[in-house]
Amino acid sequence: MATDVVRPADPYHLTADGIKEPPKGWRPSLRYLGPGLIVSASIVGSGELIATTALGAEAGFAILWMVIVSTTVKVAVQIELARWTISTGEPALTGYNRVPPRFGRIGLVNVLWILLALSKLLQLGGIVGGVAVAFSILVPFGGDPLGRLSLTIWTAIVVFAAIVSLISNRYKLIERGAFFLVVVFSIVTVAIAIGLPFTPFAYDGSDLLGGLAFQIPVGALGAAVAMFGITGVGADEITFYTYWCVEKGYARWVGPRDDSPEWAARANGWIKVMYKDAFVSWVIYTFATLAFFIMGAAVLEPRNLVPVGNEMLTTLSRMYTDTLGEWANVAFLLGAIAVLGSTLWAALPSWARMYTNVLATLGVLDWKDPAARQRWIRGFIIVLPLLWGTAYLLISSPVVMVQIGGVATGIFLLAVVVAVWYLRQKEVDPRVYGGRAFNTLLVVSSAAIGLLGLYTLLSVFGLSIG
Repeated sequence: MATDVVRPADPYHLTADGIKEPPKGWRPSLRYLGPGLIVSASIVGSGELIATTALGAEAGFAILWMVIVSTTVKVAVQIELARWTISTGEPALTGYNRVPPRFGRIGLVNVLWILLALSKLLQLGGIVGGVAVAFSILVPFGGDPLGRLSLTIWTAIVVFAAIVSLISNRYKLIERGAFFLVVVFSIVTVAIAIGLPFTPFAYDGSDLLGGLAFQIPVGALGAAVAMFGITGVGADEITFYTYWCVEKGYARWVGPRDDSPEWAARANGWIKVMYKDAFVSWVIYTFATLAFFIMGAAVLEPRNLVPVGNEMLTTLSRMYTDTLGEWANVAFLLGAIAVLGSTLWAALPSWARMYTNVLATLGVLDWKDPAARQRWIRGFIIVLPLLWGTAYLLISSPVVMVQIGGVATGIFLLAVVVAVWYLRQKEVDPRVYGGRAFNTLLVVSSAAIGLLGLYTLLSVFGLSIG
């Protein structure tokens, strides 16, 4: 009887009684947005505060245009995969596992995902470390804020707080927390954009126009490729966006697929809501990325300051403390905690779902059993922060840890594109395909990601281009 009560409310179980007609227009759709906020909370953190600022410090304004290109071009792949999810009710890793070639119970794309997940232990460890460093600078234990004792204590506190706050694994809690953090870091980025012109490191219109010239200076190709791989939606965000689309209710409200025109109309209607959700998310993380890149290009690059190791946050904060005083350092660190903490908040439940899903494809559990799925997800919500915190304490270099994850993301993006096109051809109802403009963007997006994957692979094997 308990199962009979739970299953109808399970967003991964599509039934006729879960059908809901989609809203029309922006205002009625606003209350149905949410998955994109979780994605935005995840994106604006490791890629933006750490890696993007470091790239701005390395290359200056010259590749500012790449920020806009990199955040825009990958959205089409994200939307296409979410289209498949809304029309089938299945999350990404379930679909990835059906893409050939397969080795027994597991497909090659999921094998590559496992390799990505192992590298992401380092990247998420860097996020935990970044939050711990910020707290440690504010309230050090043992005198030295960057000493082993203080960083270990704060790492343990961050890990414990992440587990306790997210162990309930409720979608509404995760979405509302993401919304709060998105609001906070949006205020932070606006403050950065407004504050810099009032410092000795002000930038002007000529700097911005020069950065939009669609040129890559000699020696900056590697930085440009890293920018494309790290900023915007990565392979992990494209993948876990599908889980949040399901748990918001998009697929359940469409209902089980059939050949009726009513199903096609509902599916297209909820896909349009998803378009709006993805667009709002894109606006948020693109402007945040621009702000952090400008921070590095305007302040750190002219002074040859590139953030490295545990000194990352102290280096970044110098642009304000050198001119505005110590109070600005406190404000900056609190903002950094919100930015990095938002990634941790969104990434933990997302990765817990993906780990559980890949185990389900291997037959370890039944993904359609909500009780079993919940137990495994909660288990990973406990285990993953412990692994991330341990990885940080062993390596203690947030910038390098994040960049390693960025390289792995660039490689896996290629596999995601292959999977998206396979699922589109084999499993997406043609009645819910995108229009001509979207399909053109999808082709461009896929080609750009393919080139990124090729470049990254060549770099891994010691070959260089340009």
